Amino acid sequence: MSFSKEIKEELSNHITSARHCQIAEIAAIISLCGRITISVNDEYRIKIHTENLTVARKFQNLLIATFQVKPEVSLRRKKQDRESLIYIILVKSPQVAKKILRATRLIAEDGDIRENLSIVDNIVVQNTCCKRAFIRGAFIAAGSMSDPSKAYHFEIALPTRAKAVQLRDMLHVFQIDAKIVQRKRYFIVYVKEGSQIVDVLNVMEAHIALMNLENVRILKEMRNSINRQVNCETANINKTVAAASKQAEDILFIKELIGFGDLDEGLKEVAVLRLEHPEASLKELGLMLETPIGKSGVNHRLRKLSIIADNLREHKEEKL
Repeated sequence: MSFSKEIKEELSNHITSARHCQIAEIAAIISLCGRITISVNDEYRIKIHTENLTVARKFQNLLIATFQVKPEVSLRRKKQDRESLIYIILVKSPQVAKKILRATRLIAEDGDIRENLSIVDNIVVQNTCCKRAFIRGAFIAAGSMSDPSKAYHFEIALPTRAKAVQLRDMLHVFQIDAKIVQRKRYFIVYVKEGSQIVDVLNVMEAHIALMNLENVRILKEMRNSINRQVNCETANINKTVAAASKQAEDILFIKELIGFGDLDEGLKEVAVLRLEHPEASLKELGLMLETPIGKSGVNHRLRKLSIIADNLREHKEEKL
């Protein structure tokens, strides 16, 4: 099961006890994947079309809990893909449909339908708890989330810019930095930062999904930390090997050209040890000396040897 489905499964089983929050969630689902039909006799019907069983189940459970009405549910196969099903939830009773639409403020008192089932400036989402419920309903109806082990990306697709702006601003109330991008005919409200997505799940009260995401984030952070440490250690090893190789090369050049006879005892001792122990660190070389010295002391002697080698090379080139 995808991470999106896990979240929606959890949210579909969550029915808040507050009726005003139930209405806010119903408003979100109708606004994003519902349609209203009006007969010639001005009789209303509400119809929800969805390919997602969790949306159908949640909408049905919300109507039962809020209005004590069980809608009619039917299935239809898609023409393009006979394996895929479309769930149709229908509120056939005109009286019940009108009651629901008035409660969600999706129609005016005179019966006029708000433009595009608009929920902009809607009183049903004024309370903070109702905003949470609305965001939850919006995600169930039109949201998705990528596999967090691969990438952090949370989004909800909305049919109009006005609805996208409202949802974005609603998320901003909870200090979530959501943004909007247009993709074909939809306006996508999205969040890409891991800790912010954790906050969104908390707002929607998807606590199990939140814990699962946090576990993934911890594992990813541990892997990244280990990788950084390994890369750093590898870089240091490569740097040490390159430096030791250059030191050995300089010492061999001195030995072959003039020998170690003119070197003072300190430089001669370090030169011999470096050739005998090319893999040793500066600290290890320092401990091998007859009179042990620290890393900085060994490094100072090796740098002197390098300068001597460079001077000999220049002198050799001048002779040539």
